[in-house]
Amino acid sequence: MCSLAERRATLPAMLFAAGTMASTMTMGGASAAEPGHYGYGKPATPQQVAGWDIDVRPDGTGLPSGSGTVSRGADVFAEQCAGCHGTFGEGAGRYPMLAGGAGTLTQDRPQKTVGSFWPYATTLWDYINRAQPFSAPHTLSANDVYAVTAYIFNLNDVVGNKFVADRNSLPKVKMPNRGAFMWRDPRPHTHAKECMKDCANPKQIEIKSTAEGKDVTPRTTGPLDEMQAK
Repeated sequence: MCSLAERRATLPAMLFAAGTMASTMTMGGASAAEPGHYGYGKPATPQQVAGWDIDVRPDGTGLPSGSGTVSRGADVFAEQCAGCHGTFGEGAGRYPMLAGGAGTLTQDRPQKTVGSFWPYATTLWDYINRAQPFSAPHTLSANDVYAVTAYIFNLNDVVGNKFVADRNSLPKVKMPNRGAFMWRDPRPHTHAKECMKDCANPKQIEIKSTAEGKDVTPRTTGPLDEMQAK
């Protein structure tokens, strides 16, 4: 019989041998059943990648070939869009307005439509192509997307009746509200530091006024027009 000291001396060698055997079995099993990366999928073809590469940038990069007129856009809009957005972009039900709202952005009830708010013309083409019509997005042809885009801009008096939208003319359309967008954060840089000396004693801080009774907190959570101050 082996002594305790002898068993302790041979234990590391036994563990190493067991680990080596387990590793060999694992590697053998993996190599026997591994045809590739789990055996799923295949490399995407350039055509498949192109099908997902549909983004359009403000300068027109990404716009496809094709064109659309205002008159053609009126027909497509009536068939595909008017059910939600109204015949003239006035909105239907709970769906948003697409036209109007000029001069309202500084008012209490601003109307943020394509014509009054959006800064770039190409954004409209990109959104229609991606997400419209609501019931069957990404089903319109490039020509029809150009046509609907032209029609909506015409409804907003951004382009004339004879305007033809295409990859060259669309980026040149200057939206009325483009200059009102700020592309840099105007807020100042601050470096708030914790008060580590001469700090106020929390027990000596007294709240002298609240919003209670100042007619600033609505009593209900209903529509804004129905809210009543306390």
